[in-house]
Amino acid sequence: MEVITRDRPAFANVQVKMQAGDKIIAESDAMASMSTSIVMNTRWNGGFVGAVLRKLFGGETLFVNEFVASEDSELIITQPFPGDIECMDLNGTSLFLQPGAYLASEPGVKMGVSWAGFASWIGGEGLFRLKVSGTGKVWFGAYGGIFVKEITGPYVVDTGHLVAYEPTIQMKVGMAGGLFSSFFSKEGLVSRVSGPGRIYLQSRSIDGLATWTNRHLWR
Repeated sequence: MEVITRDRPAFANVQVKMQAGDKIIAESDAMASMSTSIVMNTRWNGGFVGAVLRKLFGGETLFVNEFVASEDSELIITQPFPGDIECMDLNGTSLFLQPGAYLASEPGVKMGVSWAGFASWIGGEGLFRLKVSGTGKVWFGAYGGIFVKEITGPYVVDTGHLVAYEPTIQMKVGMAGGLFSSFFSKEGLVSRVSGPGRIYLQSRSIDGLATWTNRHLWR
C-alpha cells in the first residue's frame, strides 16, 4: 500500500494506492473517489453499542466504510471542510482525538472513547474523547493547517485549536488571564497543558469562523 497526502495544507486529500487484499476503514462520508475494483462494505462503527457511544461521546458517525481492494486500485479520501490531513503510524501506541477529527485508519487500529474529565467539558470539548490505539496508520483532519508542538512544560492552548494529543499530556482549563482580560479579550477559557508529549494544533478554528460569519450576517 502506498499513501500520498496531496494538496496540503488548505485542501488536503489522501491518495491510497492499494494492492489485492489491502483494507482501509474510513468515516462514512470520507470517500471522494475509488476504482471499480474496490469493494465497499458499510458496518457499525465497532458494533452497535460501540457505534452509539462513539456517536454520542466521540463526535463520530454511527457507521464506517470498509474498502477492500481485489486488485491494484486507487482510493481517494477527503474531509468535509477545507484543511490539512495528518497521518500517524501507531505501533502499539495510542492517540486522543478531538470530536470529528478521525478520518480513516488501517484495520489494526482500534477506536474507543475514554473519560476526558470535567476540564474538557468546561472547555467545550465534552466529557469524553476519542481514543485510537493499536498498530497501523490513522488519518485525522483539521480546519486549516496542522502543526505539532512538543510539550516539555506548561503551555496554553485555545481549546478550539487543539486537534489531537498523546496520552502523556495532562490538561487543565483556566482563564486566559485575569477576569477582565479573559472577558474583554474574547479568549475566555483556555486549556493549560503539560507534558512531556506532543499536541497537534489546527491553524484555524471552526468556532472562530462561526463567530466571524454571524457578526457579518447580522450587520
